[in-house]
Amino acid sequence: MKKTLLAAAMASAAIAAPAFAQTVGVSWSNFQEERWKTDEAAIKAALEAAGATYISADAQASAAKQLTDVEALISQGADALIILAMDKDAIGPAIDAAAAEGIPVVGYDRLIEDDRTFYITFDNKGVGRIIAEQVTAAQPEGNIAIIKGDKGDPNALFLLEGMMEVIGDDVEAGKLTIACETFTDGWKPDNAQKNMEQCLTSTGNEIDAVLAENDGMAGGVIAALAAQGLDGIPVGGQDGDLAAINRVARGTQTVSVWKDSRQLGKAAGEIAVALASGTAMDAIEGSEKWSGGEKGVEMNAIFLSPTPITKDNIGDAIDAGHISKEQACEGAMDGVNGC
Repeated sequence: MKKTLLAAAMASAAIAAPAFAQTVGVSWSNFQEERWKTDEAAIKAALEAAGATYISADAQASAAKQLTDVEALISQGADALIILAMDKDAIGPAIDAAAAEGIPVVGYDRLIEDDRTFYITFDNKGVGRIIAEQVTAAQPEGNIAIIKGDKGDPNALFLLEGMMEVIGDDVEAGKLTIACETFTDGWKPDNAQKNMEQCLTSTGNEIDAVLAENDGMAGGVIAALAAQGLDGIPVGGQDGDLAAINRVARGTQTVSVWKDSRQLGKAAGEIAVALASGTAMDAIEGSEKWSGGEKGVEMNAIFLSPTPITKDNIGDAIDAGHISKEQACEGAMDGVNGC
């Protein structure tokens, strides 16, 4: 059963004060995305609270650079690694290098299917389900486009699986038609915009709803729709990006599934320190045995629960301090909660 409360997940404070100052290296796949800055701040705060040191590297969306980044973090004295993998398969040599030095690895938000890593993420199938539920509630029939993330990221498939759990029966019944379905290199908004433009061209603009697998790509999708004068088409995304929450308030995006990066970063930082201090992976409180990846590898994992943000609960994100009222509500349509 998935663990839904961070407090329960981390209650073990099996994270006793380390006997010596730990250094935790974080390898970011593509730090340019807005949300990773929030994650980084939470990781840094958790490490500081534990008396540990933070070092990092940005692979800049290059799987090859990420391998050299991890080598550099190891040479700088990392006692544990948190890796946001750019490519699930290409990262293998980095895990081998860490294991050879006895350095534990936390697979952060994206699956590294290797039992030598501790996997922490949100319930990404659940995120996919929420996106599809909210979008199809607004538009229950017609042509739908699915703008997937990078093909090298397992999350793209987990999200798609969750979406298909919601729309599969309606597709089979002919109520919904998947008119376009495409991966998006690097999860980049401009690539998503090009994919959406191609979709509109191929369908003669006959698109009734769009399931985008993150908020940056949703922004690209909405730009492509707007260029064709297509307003009011339901679009879903995820990450709780500030710009996306404002789009929800304006009515151009239907939902942004908020995965509170502060919870994820805090948990990852604490787990990394615990592992560096000698705590076994299966002794991390709240962990579960999971084998839901493509290879069926059994791993220790923690899954956190996401929150859908719609016009009806934007006030929750404001009250949590995730976004200011001014940022959320600029240009908001009437009836938006919290605005």
